Amino acid sequence: MTTAEPVTATALGAVRERVLAGLREDIISGRMRPGDRLVERELAERFGVSRVPVREAVRALVTEGFVTFETPRRLVVRTLTRVDVKELFELREALEVYAAGLAAERATPEGLAELRGLLDRAAAATRTADAEAITEINTRFHERILEMAGNGLLMSVMDPVDGRLRWLTRRNEDWPQLLCEHRELYEAIASGDAGRARESSLAHVRTNYRSTRRQLFGDDASSPSGD
Repeated sequence: MTTAEPVTATALGAVRERVLAGLREDIISGRMRPGDRLVERELAERFGVSRVPVREAVRALVTEGFVTFETPRRLVVRTLTRVDVKELFELREALEVYAAGLAAERATPEGLAELRGLLDRAAAATRTADAEAITEINTRFHERILEMAGNGLLMSVMDPVDGRLRWLTRRNEDWPQLLCEHRELYEAIASGDAGRARESSLAHVRTNYRSTRRQLFGDDASSPSGD
């Protein structure tokens, strides 16, 4: 019995992670939209699992900020407010800009080569308007810059909100502009000039903030800090 228990716990954990990853991706991609209800029984049937891992996955989504209790018995995909967007982009402005400067100082040939490869893939996906591929590649592009910054604490701070940031940036469908900005950010990092990299990153974050505000609310703002 004692040897079987850890295996069972591990299996349940794997099922929970599968359900959590599936629901999270449904929300980020837009397959589940703000206001959509999450019904435990229906989700269990959909994933072919018991209600226990579904319940645990939903609790994790609440903690991550993707879903919320509209009433004590009604759980729905969260509708992001202007305050939510402002706070998330304030965090991006503080941390991603700092990370870009560190990446410029600490970039390796291997790291830069990977960024170039991601830009090539992004260009191909942009030509075919492959939204899912563009989102995945652009997410990896920013993750790689964080890794190049070489600060584990910085990565751990960003990790809890990474999904919500992907959810926001997925709304920006001005893909040619994003590709142009990422190329400029790459060039700034590759130059080794930390100040130039920070300036490029700041411009990118603020442009994305304006695009997200227009997409979600139909309005504009120059920057999170100036809103």
